[in-house]
Amino acid sequence: MITIVGSINLDIVATGPALPRPGETVGGARLARHPGGKGANQALAARR
Repeated sequence: MITIVGSINLDIVATGPALPRPGETVGGARLARHPGGKGANQALAARR
């Protein structure tokens, strides 16, 4: 058995038409979820 100590995160990424300029607000067109974190990455590598 292997024990991994570390974080598991979920990144939520919003895709927009362009980077906002200072003081400008830009809405996101699409949201994507990406799992990660050092602990999750290490556990996945150990599983392989």
